[in-house]
Amino acid sequence: MGNFLAGKVVAVTGAGRGIGRAVALACAHEGAKVVVNDFGVALDGAEPSSGIADSVVKEIEAAGGVATAVADDVSTMAGGQRIVDTALAQYGRIDGVVCVAGILRERMLFNMSEEEWDPVVATHLKGTFTVFRAAAAVMRRQGSGTLVGFTSGNHQGSVSQANYASAKGGIISLVRSAALGLHKYGVTANAVAPVARTRMSAKVPMELKEIGEPEDVAAFVVYLLSERAREVTGQVYTVAGPKIAVWAQPAELRSVYAGEGGWTPERVAEVVPGAVGVDPMPMLAQLEAMAEAAAKR
Repeated sequence: MGNFLAGKVVAVTGAGRGIGRAVALACAHEGAKVVVNDFGVALDGAEPSSGIADSVVKEIEAAGGVATAVADDVSTMAGGQRIVDTALAQYGRIDGVVCVAGILRERMLFNMSEEEWDPVVATHLKGTFTVFRAAAAVMRRQGSGTLVGFTSGNHQGSVSQANYASAKGGIISLVRSAALGLHKYGVTANAVAPVARTRMSAKVPMELKEIGEPEDVAAFVVYLLSERAREVTGQVYTVAGPKIAVWAQPAELRSVYAGEGGWTPERVAEVVPGAVGVDPMPMLAQLEAMAEAAAKR
């Protein structure tokens, strides 16, 4: 057992499988007491079961760690609150929350139903909010704490996962908002965009050239939760096997002003293409290259 997180209490959602499980195990290995949350659903959010969270707790205890299970649905306010309340009841504090829980329901945008949109956004985006909200209230009083949200490279856009991509983009904005709002209370917030072999990554509709294992991501999350990262906040990191990268903060690239007379459609068409232009979309270029390669076969 290590001591990177000695004395800390950490709650991890989606901790029954994949990256969430790896994070829970790593936190416990580094000395944290862990609240293991997993609603125990299938990849599409169906068939919930509490057994999967219990099994991870047993793994942690067998290795000499301390953990407790909470099989609540993070897409409800009560579920998010219960995760934090369990940490307080069992261990007296909450030092970090890691929101990994997520589901997929793939469909092209023009065919996507409300039943395919709502649960995905609710699990990823609202499920991060409910836990962040409950934890932030406690961390503010403590004067310390760490919030970790899970996003995806798909926040850039996705061919057949508009629901998932939208939720993941929202998580980035939520993390940045939390970082700004909670900074004066000593609370940090960051996002991780993992590229690892899981049942969810198997559904990505293109080849992942850089990919690692859940344990690679877990090591980085432990760092974010530790005292070594107390000054790190408002950041988005990719972890893909041996690679760790930080994403740029949003910023205007180029601008132009209308001058006298203001803007008309004609004036916009004359000025904007040359003076402002566009910012190329990397994923669109990648899709076009894939289509071109397929046409040559």
